[in-house]
Amino acid sequence: MSTYIQVQITFPTEESANQTATKLVETHLVACVQILKPIRSVYVWKGKREVCDEILVLAKTKSVLFDRLVESVCDGHPYECPQIVALPIFAGNEDYLDWIEEQCKPSF
Repeated sequence: MSTYIQVQITFPTEESANQTATKLVETHLVACVQILKPIRSVYVWKGKREVCDEILVLAKTKSVLFDRLVESVCDGHPYECPQIVALPIFAGNEDYLDWIEEQCKPSF
């Protein structure tokens, strides 16, 4: 398993993405959050094809914090079943990875 991960999370609004991004950074569950907008999502939900614009959040963190991050994101997320997926960071600028390590130290 990779020590560091990038987590992708989708939101229906910029406001909900910003609120979650702020919470994750302030609680040191992530080092950095990038907010991309808009993205177009096409999927089937409860038997119906959906097409909607969403906000995509990319968060950099440590893999050992993933479960706590999921719990934090799900608490108050507007979606019934939010997309929260992690991709391993196989390699990176050592200074940047050291910075992630330093920033991701939650106090709870």
